This record gives sequence, C-alpha cells and structure tokens, in this order.
Amino acid sequence: MTFSLPARLLAGAALALVLAGCATSTEPTASISPAAETPTFWTGFRDHPHGYLEEGAAPNAANFLPPPPAPGSLREQDDIAQYRATRALKGTTRWEQAAADNEIETPSAPRIFNEALGIEFVPEQMPTLTRLLGRMLGDLETIQTPAKRGYFRHRPFVVEPLETCFTPEPWLGPSGSYPSGHTALGFAWALVLAEMAPDRADQILARGIAYGESRMICGVHYASDVEAGRIVGAVIVAALKANPEFQADFEVAAEELRRVRQAQAR
Repeated sequence: MTFSLPARLLAGAALALVLAGCATSTEPTASISPAAETPTFWTGFRDHPHGYLEEGAAPNAANFLPPPPAPGSLREQDDIAQYRATRALKGTTRWEQAAADNEIETPSAPRIFNEALGIEFVPEQMPTLTRLLGRMLGDLETIQTPAKRGYFRHRPFVVEPLETCFTPEPWLGPSGSYPSGHTALGFAWALVLAEMAPDRADQILARGIAYGESRMICGVHYASDVEAGRIVGAVIVAALKANPEFQADFEVAAEELRRVRQAQAR
C-alpha cells in the first residue's frame, strides 16, 4: 500500500530546499562550545532551548495555511478512507516503524535519520547540530500554534475510535490535528540535513517524508494534516535561512556532521 504526496507539495518542498541553498552564510559561532568535556543537554520541555525566531516576526501558519478539508467534502472523505485503510497495516514492519516515529523530543529524536545519513547520531559528538535541531522545535511551536488552535480539527481516533499504533498520551486527543507538528519538524530537519549532506539528500528527504506519513499510519493525523505539516516544515526552514544566528550555527553544525561522518566511515 503506497501513499504519495501531490506533485504540487513535492515541488514546493524542492523549491524550499533550493532556496535554502541560496541563503547567505555568516561567520560561524557555536551555540554550544566544543569544549573538551562532554557537553550536557536539556532533559525535557522544562529546560528545552527556545527557538531562533521571535514570535512577532515569525511566519504565522494561520495566515498562510488553507483551512482543513470541509466536513463532507471529497477531500475529507479521502482522509477518512485512508485512516480506515491504514488500520490494515497493524502487525507489519511499517506499523512498527510508525510507532517508533512517535519520538520527537530532542536531543535523541534526530537518530531517526541514522540510516539515511549513514551514521549513528550521538548528540555529544555534534553538540551544535543537536542544539540547532532542538531549537527548531521551538520555532515549530511558534509558527504552527495559531493554526492548531484556530482551525482546531479533531484527530481521526477521536472522531472514529479505531486502533492506533501506540497508546495516545492524555494530551493528544484534546489537541488539534491540523497541521501535523511531527510532520513539520521531521520535514524541516530533513531539509536542513539534506543541505548539510547533499550526497545523502535523497535518502534524508525520503526519511523525512516517511516520518510524516507515520502519523497517518498511526491514526493520529489525517493525510491532509500531514501534507499541511510539510508546508509548515518548508516555511520553518525558509524563515530560519534568513536568521543570522541560525546561519552561524548551521555552519558550525555542518562541520560537526562532516567530521562525524568522516570518522565513522573509517
């Protein structure tokens, strides 16, 4: 069973990646000093680093995303059909992968790209990259929250209780389904990492897309939530490429990744 994106969304994502590559770099300054001792990281959302973007100046998803499919529309019917159809994936390796893809918390979550990058993601070996990816979660919240709250679409398993690939946390049901935040962040990470490792771009982008599709397979988002999430992910990266602090960290993080890839290839 294959679920593919509309060509217009893939084209938009590709444009975002091209635009990212055209941004002007600044002198690199690390967010975390590459000190000799082992760096320490946050342990949860309480001490999680903030994003790069200021709330008043960041893009607002409520202004650029279209509304979710209207009740009874053909698009909503397709969303429901895909939700029901993907329940048949239970017991497959794709179902298990979708459950594992529920992880989004940094500093550990970027290991979802291990195979795509061809390395083992060890935060202590790439502290600036780890912090950069972690701060992007804060930017996601800044950009998507107005749309999440403003449109407030109920999640599939709330509307029609069927089995999900993991037990939903208590907060998940009452939260908005549109757009998919996991999808947005996973795709934004993929765009950033693909620029840092262009020789692995195809594998990285494919993994970022699959990470979002896992939300539909798990039954916690509709297909249109996932597609909207990828738009948000591309917007996050476009906004960050114009941010001097992000650009400086990007240069340091890219060098960290290069060194780790080189060392682990030996």
